[in-house]
Amino acid sequence: MVSSSDFDNSGLFFTTSSSRGHWFLLHSSIGVSAMHMQLLKNNKVVIFDRTDVGPSNLSLPNGKCLRSRKGLDCTAHSLLYDVVTNTFRPLTVQTDTWCSSGSVNPDGVLVQTGGYGEGIRKVRLFNPHDDHNNSDWAELGSKLWDRRWYSTNQVLPDGRVIVVGGRLAFSYEFFPKKTANGTFSKLYYLSFLRETTDPYEENNLYPFLHLLPDGNLFIFANKRSILFDYTRNLVVKEFPVIPGDYKRNYPSTGSSVLLPLRLDWRRNGTVLPEAEVMVCGGSPPGAFNMSNKARVFVSASKSCGRLRVTDPEPEWVMEDMPMPRVMSDMLLLPTGDVIIINGASNGTAGWEDAVNPVFNPLLYKTYEPNPGRRFVVLNPSTIPRMYHSASVLLPDGRILVGGSNPHRLYNFKAHPYPTELSLEAFHPYYLDPQFLPLRPLILSVGSKETIVFYGQMFSVKFVLALHRPHLGISVVLMTPSFTTHSLAMSQRLLVSEVASLAQLSTFAYKITVHAPPTATVAPPGYYMLFVVHAGIPSQAVWVKVQ
Repeated sequence: MVSSSDFDNSGLFFTTSSSRGHWFLLHSSIGVSAMHMQLLKNNKVVIFDRTDVGPSNLSLPNGKCLRSRKGLDCTAHSLLYDVVTNTFRPLTVQTDTWCSSGSVNPDGVLVQTGGYGEGIRKVRLFNPHDDHNNSDWAELGSKLWDRRWYSTNQVLPDGRVIVVGGRLAFSYEFFPKKTANGTFSKLYYLSFLRETTDPYEENNLYPFLHLLPDGNLFIFANKRSILFDYTRNLVVKEFPVIPGDYKRNYPSTGSSVLLPLRLDWRRNGTVLPEAEVMVCGGSPPGAFNMSNKARVFVSASKSCGRLRVTDPEPEWVMEDMPMPRVMSDMLLLPTGDVIIINGASNGTAGWEDAVNPVFNPLLYKTYEPNPGRRFVVLNPSTIPRMYHSASVLLPDGRILVGGSNPHRLYNFKAHPYPTELSLEAFHPYYLDPQFLPLRPLILSVGSKETIVFYGQMFSVKFVLALHRPHLGISVVLMTPSFTTHSLAMSQRLLVSEVASLAQLSTFAYKITVHAPPTATVAPPGYYMLFVVHAGIPSQAVWVKVQ
């Protein structure tokens, strides 16, 4: 039974010791270790690994085989997981996707870039529109300008994808190369990437990349961060160095999120939302060499920093997690909170370079005014999720978790961290049965095409068994992130401003909200739309923002 004592002063549900989430094993083996994950608009998840790790435990269909550097391989290194039916089928990836990057373009197509060896300059596409025809990976003939191994992608306001960095790639480029006016973009040098490279350790790979509401990029590497105008190849501002000695990027591998953007419409026109970035975890200087060569696994960082990047003179505000973490994923939840999941407490990313897995996820309560109450330790998994694990948010609010292979090849007998082929789901507190009366059920969004147009208003109809108007209701738009190596690329959450709420019948309601004002605030493409009531989100429906 839900009572008023279950809610904090903000009107949102307060997580108690009895509601700290639950774990469910979906498959003991999907045959492939999940290094990369991408949720698509058809409620399916593309999962893939490297292609040179040795045979997987999932065969390619119809006796198909591919020739790799290690010879003929008749096993799959990618698969398509169906969220609704909890089933999967093998996919065929032609070139090595090891430590690659990706994002979904405005048409809902996964654009997947780079990798290793023959795949280091490749562009691959996976189109969910063709899935009823048993679609598969398509590799393009045109290649990237630079070698992209450990690079980061971000969807831009014009629908292009920017690809930044990589090992010995101090540059960025765009996909598609051809611009709207028919000209071709080129390769652009970015000295910031060279400046943030540590000798022998790097610590600036998979740079953190966030598109800000003004259209500029926030780029974080090692300990430094900049405001970058990619249209002019210009560093607009350098932000203060994050306090402390810890490095934050691969192989020190902390993680980062752009905290929720709260849309605000005023009578005098549109005001861009404030933007705040959060960075958590990492390792101290020299940690990779110590773990990789001396086999000494130093403690990871406990620290998190929040930086309000839209302030005129921003300063980092530091907090400590309950435990140190390296290689953890940070995912936004539809409530606006952050879940920190997977990883280890000692060492760094790399083959067998970390020990002491962290089994307990953390809930970070973004809007909690008291810093001492922001972190909540959640119920633990029983499966170590170390190097090369991944996780994504699903439309029903669960967190899909897979992978972990800290070995050069697949090794199912390694102790204590074997190659992990299992797939599990974490159910946050809001999925507990006791909150079912508070959970909205969406009936429809706007027009039949479920298109949300910039600068316009749209409505959402939903039903609710127990309406508590004083506890708040909101509409949230979320992008599906491409997750690998503790980085959820293009992750974004927007809280739409409510214009009106009308009761249509005993249990049915209609809420009218303002759409995002511009493509810089919300890049075009497919979003998950949630209605959140009293801190309890609905299941999402897909809408296209344009």
